[in-house]
Amino acid sequence: MRNVHSLPAITDAPASFNHASRHATRVGAVVRSVGSPRACRDKQRATQIDIFPPEAAERQEMTGRGIRAELVQSTSRNRVELRYRGTSHLILAYEHGARRKGETFIDGARSSTLRDFARRLTFLPAGHDYFEWHQLRTSARVLCVYFDAAELNVQSVLTSSGPLKPCLFFEDASLCGTLYKLSGLLESPGRGNLPYFEALGMVLMHELVRLNGRAGLPARGGLAAWQQRLVGSYIEEHLSEQIALATLASLVRLSPYHFSRAFKQSFGVPPHRYHTFRRIERAKLLLERHVLSVTDVGLSLGFNETSTFTTTFRKVTGITPSRYDRSAVPLPAQS
Repeated sequence: MRNVHSLPAITDAPASFNHASRHATRVGAVVRSVGSPRACRDKQRATQIDIFPPEAAERQEMTGRGIRAELVQSTSRNRVELRYRGTSHLILAYEHGARRKGETFIDGARSSTLRDFARRLTFLPAGHDYFEWHQLRTSARVLCVYFDAAELNVQSVLTSSGPLKPCLFFEDASLCGTLYKLSGLLESPGRGNLPYFEALGMVLMHELVRLNGRAGLPARGGLAAWQQRLVGSYIEEHLSEQIALATLASLVRLSPYHFSRAFKQSFGVPPHRYHTFRRIERAKLLLERHVLSVTDVGLSLGFNETSTFTTTFRKVTGITPSRYDRSAVPLPAQS
């Protein structure tokens, strides 16, 4: 395996976004660029992925407290190199893309020559090297989210999850859902909502800490891929109902005891907690539409009392559903 440390490192990264924003963009702004001048790249390269040649991609970004998101769209099918080493944690969400050839390296993990990386995720803790080269077979788009290391390390300490681990090309449906909401904000600058953007950033921080114990990878003894899909689909279809552990276990032909252990290894949380998280994610989508009241949203998801819904929502998200309803970006009316 190639030693990534032999690659030229990107150094002199600012300690936090509070400092970096003076070099990059004002908080909450959405900035688009194509092939930025060299002088501008030299100032920003420590806080964002360096792309060579720079004209091989279009970039647009948005910055908030402790988080910056950047949408990178490929414009070339020639050889392109990407690299990063900085004091910010980085997660890359590949929305679509496939390469004819290429390889991806991050120190602390195996390299990969994966061709089709659509809907895959990569996590790079601060201080680790990332290098990738490829010649694309199709167009590619990746969302890069940079987290202030100090902010995320606080979350890691609070949950005692230990040092953050790098992980290359993993899958997580829940994490992808939140990341795609961030991507939507970058594509709609007129509707950009900074409080909502920062709230999504906090959710991502918690999700990354949750995944850290298993580095986003299927744990030994966890559910098989077909079992994960079957159980996940069943939960999505019965969010408003109380689901017995025995019911889920029977779907994948396991005893409740073994199912519970395997589920936690695969999803990172016990079945009941995962069910609760998915109910709250659905609640957030309903609140964003501004059609149903908080009470009606709770009732539609099986909460018999508004107080119970509010307590659960606040426990998962850190804010009340009423507050979330006011801060959420309204979705456009369906034609």
